[in-house]
Amino acid sequence: AALHDVGFMVLVGHGVDESVVAAAFHACAAFHAQPLEAKQAVALDRNNNGYMPIKSTTIRSSTVAENIRADLNEAFFFRPELGSDHPDVVAGRRFRGLNQWPAAPAGFRAEALAYAAAMAGLAARLRQPLALALDLPADWFASYFAAPQWVTRFSHYLPSAPGEAVYGLAPHTDASFFTLLPQTDVPGLEVRLPSGAWIAPPYMPGSFIFNSGDMLHRWSNGRLPSTPHRANPPVGRDRYAIPFFYGPDWDAEIRPAPTCVAPGTVSSWPPITYADYMAWWYETNYATAHPTGVGKRR
Repeated sequence: AALHDVGFMVLVGHGVDESVVAAAFHACAAFHAQPLEAKQAVALDRNNNGYMPIKSTTIRSSTVAENIRADLNEAFFFRPELGSDHPDVVAGRRFRGLNQWPAAPAGFRAEALAYAAAMAGLAARLRQPLALALDLPADWFASYFAAPQWVTRFSHYLPSAPGEAVYGLAPHTDASFFTLLPQTDVPGLEVRLPSGAWIAPPYMPGSFIFNSGDMLHRWSNGRLPSTPHRANPPVGRDRYAIPFFYGPDWDAEIRPAPTCVAPGTVSSWPPITYADYMAWWYETNYATAHPTGVGKRR
């Protein structure tokens, strides 16, 4: 009901070791505390791995706002580890390259990967209840997630100057299957209700925010919304966020599930691979030179 009505929910009793999450937050803050030169040593590459400076993105894929200003956050991105001899790496496939790991802080790579492994385990357990919620067999999604394509973002949101009308991250929906975000006591995240009102999720220590993304929205034929949300700049102190964006296999073809298409009707969207959708999403929101059709929903 929470996903059907709002598209967001708060997860407790999830079984993720709190020390792993705490270590990831520490690694995130320690990385961003370094001088810009140190962070730029692992500058964002064509696979969207590495460090992204402040005001590098303008969210143009939004369905609820015309975003024209750059976002007030910096971030470090990493994905599943691949070896240099992996076929996708050898072929130079987009978004399937090597991670870029900084020389400092000490232990950063190990703490980051331990966090991602914990989140991937939780995400895999959540696929079954989502399938059941769509009246599908519990293992229906399994064949699409033989090699899940997740991305973890270690974000740093800076307080805005008085009167500065900017977002930490402008209104948007997530391109993922779903997203997991451990909560902190520093507010910033706001969710858009169907009424159009914006609210902050209730804070519960040790919990995760779960929100459905564009892929779950498509698989459910619109039954489960991919809800717009935004991050406002924090007031008086910095905010750190470590969202985990969980997606299916890179070549998985996304089309509405059979239980979500009424007899005699057609699907709301044509089939698209996850790789193709993500390429469009990144070109729309991250590229400095945007192709024709930027901002149009796929």
